[in-house]
Amino acid sequence: MTTDVSVRVMRPDEWPAARAVCIDAFDDPGIPVLLDLQRTSWSWRDELAFVAVRDDEVLAMVLFTPSFVDAPDRVVDVLVLSPVGVRPDVQRQGIGSQLILGALEALRDRPEPLVFLEGIPDYYPKLGFRRASTMGFTPASTRVPDAAFMAYPLPHYDPSLRGALAYADVFWRADAVGLRG
Repeated sequence: MTTDVSVRVMRPDEWPAARAVCIDAFDDPGIPVLLDLQRTSWSWRDELAFVAVRDDEVLAMVLFTPSFVDAPDRVVDVLVLSPVGVRPDVQRQGIGSQLILGALEALRDRPEPLVFLEGIPDYYPKLGFRRASTMGFTPASTRVPDAAFMAYPLPHYDPSLRGALAYADVFWRADAVGLRG
């Protein structure tokens, strides 16, 4: 489904609205903690925060955080997509997909070879994500289900790259790696 939204890098003054949209999209008390830690982290990059807007109103947000792959011969910079949230009253209209695809397109000129995420196994492959284990990667925690651990190759991806994902510390501080319980 196509929508009449535009996808772009979030302006700094849109942070409060984008944060609120993301919090409202989840029934998870950990999301505000993660968002606030991300925003104040060493790993925050303004150019890695994207929004979907309609008539200057933020409808959805996605963040990408610099992280690492511990490859056998070196540490490789990668990105982690998390979180992504769509305002509840406009969910299931294709806005989230449009946001993610638009953001991934905007990342094509960056040097990182991959974007990783923990996500819904039936949703993200439609957007080009692949099961990361089949590409030679291991998750940062045994609590990450194999089917949910996915990667999206960017133009600088080299299929010989292998290794373990190492999340930026903000995800650990927010206890946002893998499933609990």
